[in-house]
Amino acid sequence: MKTTRQQETEQILLDHYQQLYRLALSYVKTEADALDVVQESAYKAYRDCRKVNESLHLKTWIYRIVINTSLDFLRKKGREVPLEEWGPEPGNSSAYENLEVMELINRLSDKEKALIILRYFQDLKLEEIAEVLNENVNTVKARLYRTLKKLRLELEPEMPQEVSR
Repeated sequence: MKTTRQQETEQILLDHYQQLYRLALSYVKTEADALDVVQESAYKAYRDCRKVNESLHLKTWIYRIVINTSLDFLRKKGREVPLEEWGPEPGNSSAYENLEVMELINRLSDKEKALIILRYFQDLKLEEIAEVLNENVNTVKARLYRTLKKLRLELEPEMPQEVSR
């Protein structure tokens, strides 16, 4: 017999399946691997959902499981995914079509990458991101600002120096 927490977890998994799939896909880059990651994450979430103290935290806890499972998957595979393997995003996000931006995001640290993906591709609020990453909201804001500044510097062409007359 299912507990209330298991029922809540199951409902979140069903309601947010596409977002969880896109999150996994943003890390592992192939549809088959993303499906495997989501399936394994769902199993872990369902198995361990009783450990979550409050139902309010279930959704962000599940997002964290997907991120960790994706990172574990990449470590086990022991390779970076070549840029050519990046397929079109199911949501057809225009940001994913920009190869230069994709390449830059792929070069970010795991924490920086998680921030960008959760904020701009999963459209989570800063408070939700802080909960997923188990960080203070102000820490998330500062890290996001630094990461965006880092990306902006990489994307902006160098300004030519003015010649003195």
